[in-house]
Amino acid sequence: MINVKEIVMNTKFFLLIIFLLGTSLLPAQTYTLKESIRTGLENSKMIKISQSKLNYADAKITEVGSQMLPQIKFNASYTRLSNIPAFTVNVPFSPMPITISEPILNSYNFKFSLQQPLFTGFRLSSLKSAAEYNYQAAEIEYNKDVNDYAFQIQQAFWNFYKAQQILKIVKDDLASLQKHLDDTKNFLDNGLVTKNDFLKLEVQYSNTELKLIEAENNLDIARINFNKVIGIDLNISTEIKYEYISVLKNTYNQEEAVEEADKNREELKSLKLKVLATDENITASNSDWFPSVYLFGNFYYSRPNQRILPARDQFDDTWDVGVSLSWDIWNWGHTSSLSAQAEELKSQTVTTLEQVCDNIEVEVRQAYLKYQSSIDRVDVIKKSLEQAEENYRITKEKYDVQLATSSDLLDAETALLQAKTNLTTTIVDYELAKVMLEKSMGRRIY
Repeated sequence: MINVKEIVMNTKFFLLIIFLLGTSLLPAQTYTLKESIRTGLENSKMIKISQSKLNYADAKITEVGSQMLPQIKFNASYTRLSNIPAFTVNVPFSPMPITISEPILNSYNFKFSLQQPLFTGFRLSSLKSAAEYNYQAAEIEYNKDVNDYAFQIQQAFWNFYKAQQILKIVKDDLASLQKHLDDTKNFLDNGLVTKNDFLKLEVQYSNTELKLIEAENNLDIARINFNKVIGIDLNISTEIKYEYISVLKNTYNQEEAVEEADKNREELKSLKLKVLATDENITASNSDWFPSVYLFGNFYYSRPNQRILPARDQFDDTWDVGVSLSWDIWNWGHTSSLSAQAEELKSQTVTTLEQVCDNIEVEVRQAYLKYQSSIDRVDVIKKSLEQAEENYRITKEKYDVQLATSSDLLDAETALLQAKTNLTTTIVDYELAKVMLEKSMGRRIY
């Protein structure tokens, strides 16, 4: 008898195996630095928030600007009135009262209103100017956020590169140790080395295997962080395609870098615009010291219309037009407190601008010194690597003819591994230091 349940389970298992195999055979997605930046900026939630802030600032301009235009409103109402006696008058020559107007129990009102501000103590014009300055500031801050996120992507990209290179170095070192282990085993079999030397080498090999595991873990972590920064699934297998990093001599001048930052940094531009916006807000807060003048007009279509006497149960239209003036003679310090708040807000913004200016100068100088230091470190470590390679070559030749001990060769291999690792780390540090310096100077890095 056919077991249907077993067939279904086997089918599901077979499909799962096919799916897993298919997933594992999918080619890894490869990204260049430019593609990484483009993908990351497109997927960044931070950039989307920054864009929303920019849209908000743009809508604020429309909101304030709309208050300067004629405001048209429509009102409609229906009212049911209680019954009352008819309006009558008594005359001497009539035995019965004369009815002037019957009660109208249903009231319908339609009203179109128009109001145009003529003068508001410069409040509306100042608020609109402040909104425009804030929009420009938001636009600049958006560009800053994009630049900052591009730097985060580059950090993740080059850390991914460093993890790949270090893994490759450790694998090469492990292969070299394996050959060393095989040679030492032959020497041990022929009585040319002690068993202690062979055991030392096995310990070193095991330690390098641990380094390999650590390097593989670091590569996985770097890949996950890279995927996160560019906004793709963390489980996707990604690779990076990079060009050779060319370490150039320092062509920057520290004082010129500081001057360029003073001119180009987005934070300074944004805060300067916000200072202008606070000036406009001060003017707007002082508007209540002046009268407000409005032109108004109304069109009524009512049943009954209150202006027509005697009242009649039919729709009639009337209109009115005029000019109104309102002026706060005394409001218990409300206007002066608004002015004081606006003044203090300006003081805070100006002080923040000065503080940011000082911080930027420190940041640029630190970035410059770090960049210069990274160049010097690359030169020094390149020489150390040359020395380590030469030392390993000489020691290996001596070891092959038993003029050097296994411990000597182990020390040379360890020094070479460390020198290669240091050079990879230092080159990545140089690349990031260069990008950081350009970013601190206010340059676009994407």
